[in-house]
Amino acid sequence: MSQEINNHQHRVQLIKDILRQLHEGKSIEAVTAQFEQGFGSVDASEISAAEQQLIAEGLPVAEIQALCDVHAAVFKGSLADIHRPQVPEAQPPEAQPGHPINTLIRENRALERLIEKTLEPRLAAWSADPRPALQAPLQATLEQLLQIDRHYSRKENLYFPYLEQKGIAGPPQVMWGVDDEIRAGLKTFYRELAQNDVSGVAAFRQVLKRLEEMIFKEERILVPLLQESLSPDAWVSIARESAELGYCLISPPPLWPDPLQAQPAAPNAAAAAPTAAAAATSDAGPDAALPPDKGQLSLRTGQLSAAQMEAILNTLPVDLTFVDDQDRVRYFSEGRERVFPRTRSIIGRQVVNCHPPASVHIVEGIIRDFRSGAKDQEDFWIRMGDKMILIRYYALRDREGRYLGVLEATQDIAPLRALEGEKRLVSGQNADGSPA
Repeated sequence: MSQEINNHQHRVQLIKDILRQLHEGKSIEAVTAQFEQGFGSVDASEISAAEQQLIAEGLPVAEIQALCDVHAAVFKGSLADIHRPQVPEAQPPEAQPGHPINTLIRENRALERLIEKTLEPRLAAWSADPRPALQAPLQATLEQLLQIDRHYSRKENLYFPYLEQKGIAGPPQVMWGVDDEIRAGLKTFYRELAQNDVSGVAAFRQVLKRLEEMIFKEERILVPLLQESLSPDAWVSIARESAELGYCLISPPPLWPDPLQAQPAAPNAAAAAPTAAAAATSDAGPDAALPPDKGQLSLRTGQLSAAQMEAILNTLPVDLTFVDDQDRVRYFSEGRERVFPRTRSIIGRQVVNCHPPASVHIVEGIIRDFRSGAKDQEDFWIRMGDKMILIRYYALRDREGRYLGVLEATQDIAPLRALEGEKRLVSGQNADGSPA
């Protein structure tokens, strides 16, 4: 066993050396030749461990991200077939309709078909003759391709939290950063296409190349890592929560596994709320108006059951997310119309891992200011189509001023901005109280 461990560590060290040489500017041809001499094949866990160690040693995530496609080119075709955990079903996960791996692969094949069969011919025709008659079909195809955001969002919000729980944080950060660059490149070309501007075609082709490289990395690196790391219950949870984030170019898959088996546990609002509430009500005892009832949370101004508290929080026209004093997500409300989707897999996740690498420094700055007392609130507002989204962050503190965490409140305020005059009557009612 020790010999196997030492061999694994030795291989990881060699991979680190190869990756470091790439980052120091050595040519891909020279590094590839060196790799082929030293390795017959390499598995995903070894690449992941090497990237993780490089990040821990101080190599910025952005630098690894910048050469992520080069890494794939060096290792492409050499990844070993990794032993996969046995599953109760006779079929492997990728052959089981509804299994998240099957869904991921189906979406990747749909992306490849769309690019090869439709996008590429339309792009070639329009770039050679940018007439409106050729522009419109290409625009419609690109709008389909933009559904890839759902594919990437499921990966980032459902798969990555489980890898982080296993201590695999570096590779997901790198992959998320590349996802964001692909998203940005697609949106840039969409804007250029709307102006019938052909100047960005070469850059767009590079985006498509990176998208295709990401398909390879998902199936040959990410999927094996997930199969090594995730329990059967985790796959069930991911399958159940995937619909919240949507699917890319495919119809919603069937429920997996049998709907009568392995139902995920319902969220426990009572377990999520007490962190802040208990600290704020620790002296409620003699001042409480009512004696505490079994099963209810006793607050300074009353008592609520878990069901009542959950109903109140889910009815408010605001999306709420609570991050505790250890910077972990502990709760989010489930209103009828969320502005940004949330999945239960984020519970317990470090909040910085819930954001794209490019915005992590903003999140860290807000938390740092809240924790130190420099600020108590930070607001942002953005346009999303016809919506005006207000995002407000509040520092939570107990009565003695001790920091408890951060509350994020998100709301579409476009209907509020549109209000004029006054409304003093119940809807559907005249001034005398009669029905309108």
